Amino acid sequence: MKFLIDLISEQLSGAFEKAGFDAAYGRATLSNRPDLCEYQCNGALAAAKKYHKAPIQIANAVLEALGENEMFASAEAVMPGFLNLKISDEYLAAYLRGMDADAHYGVQNDPDACTIVLDYGGPNVAKPLHVGHLRSAIIGESLKRIYRFFGNHVIGDIHLGDWGLQMGLIMAQLQDEKPGLPYFDPDFTGEYPAEAPFTISELERIYPAASARSKEDEAFAARAHEETFRLQHGERGERALWQHILRVSVEDLKRNYDNLGVSFDVWLGESDAQKYIPQMLETVKAKGLCVESEGALVVPVQEETDAKEVPPCILVKSDGATLYATTDLATIVQREQDYHPKKYMYLTDKRQNLHFEQIFRVAKKAGLVGPETALGHIGFGTMNGKDGKPFKTRAGGVMRLETLIADVTDYVTSKIKENQTVSDDELPQTAKCIAMAALKYGDLSNMPTKDYVFDLDRFSSFEGNTGPYILYTIVRIKSILAKYGKPVSPAQLLSALSEFATLNPGDAILIGTPHSRVTLRPGDRVRILADGFPALENPVVAEGELA
Repeated sequence: MKFLIDLISEQLSGAFEKAGFDAAYGRATLSNRPDLCEYQCNGALAAAKKYHKAPIQIANAVLEALGENEMFASAEAVMPGFLNLKISDEYLAAYLRGMDADAHYGVQNDPDACTIVLDYGGPNVAKPLHVGHLRSAIIGESLKRIYRFFGNHVIGDIHLGDWGLQMGLIMAQLQDEKPGLPYFDPDFTGEYPAEAPFTISELERIYPAASARSKEDEAFAARAHEETFRLQHGERGERALWQHILRVSVEDLKRNYDNLGVSFDVWLGESDAQKYIPQMLETVKAKGLCVESEGALVVPVQEETDAKEVPPCILVKSDGATLYATTDLATIVQREQDYHPKKYMYLTDKRQNLHFEQIFRVAKKAGLVGPETALGHIGFGTMNGKDGKPFKTRAGGVMRLETLIADVTDYVTSKIKENQTVSDDELPQTAKCIAMAALKYGDLSNMPTKDYVFDLDRFSSFEGNTGPYILYTIVRIKSILAKYGKPVSPAQLLSALSEFATLNPGDAILIGTPHSRVTLRPGDRVRILADGFPALENPVVAEGELA
């Protein structure tokens, strides 16, 4: 379906052309005087100079050409040459019925719909999800659904951080804490245990401890690097232990993402990109893009038009190690071979803006993607506490996402119990739905690129612009529709109301009872106050009294 304003413009364009004027002048806009009309056309004013006629003469000629048109309840030309238009109730009701009957509610598919790789999530498998992963998950999932709604083929890739020094740190720490594990015995030839020698909670402790230790203990740091080297060169014990880390972490990731209603099509990570690195490096070298700098292999990406310095992209360090840029570029090679996307979208913390600018430039210069392939990065801001600093636990540490979800759910549960509006059997599921609405809408209602303050009281309120209030509104609407005995579409409601009232843009339709429920009795008076409107007061009468 076309937008209503485009349909109006088509009628106006035809009328301009019929009257002897350029059809391009027949463009409708929303009225800046809704008290006078719903839509307007200012084309006659623009055409006056070209046709050497007064605007009102042109407007009257167009009006005559428009004739009796079922789309409009009224159409008039007013000085100095405006066309004021009001849509007929019948036409509007028919338009809404068409939207209601359409699976996409009249929204047209993107004419340039294509295959899109959406890279979001990016968790480090060495540790559980924390609150910093919330925005990536929620915004990324929303983008995925929006792209798909417009007809695009979207591949959501979590892109796990599952390869690198973090793995070696965990293994070195485990070796000290549990030296009897067979993974560290070079003479062990049997089957390794099926169960992991740690839980996700233990991983949460082990990795930070190992990371902090490596900064103070050079010998331990060297051992961690050695374990990383052994893993990346296929040593049997390290590979088996790595599989345990990956499995335990991914299980926890899926549980937390499921709670948020977030899913991924592809669960690949940095480890999957390793086999594509040689091919990528050869391609970049063949283009003559690489230079050596202090023993490292880099690609200069500075351009003359840059207002500030853009450092070279480092592909291989002086010690032969690769970096995130190397892995990301190799991943592009993999995605080109497997998916042939026309667009890439990366969703990360905005502090990675420079990183993605570098790899995008290398990808284009090296021809890793086609010249028409779009490469985009959305950098989001941080979720902060009321002190304006990144959200922390009461003890000052980074809060696990699982803990945040539990805290929000408990808070909502207590608020529901205060009102005693839900049975004990329904309480857990109801509280979970409301908590997720509060959490997700609280995030999405803020500008993605900006930092925002996480305010649990405000986000979980049943009043105002909040997720819980949206849910409450939906429930009230469903309750009202249920009284009809069968589902009633918005178009049907509009049609029914239009039988006894004239509806105009900006009209407010109040349905049901206010959120703060009170007992009403015959003889009471209900007074409704809304900003910008006069008070509306009505008496409460007994059912059947007005029959």
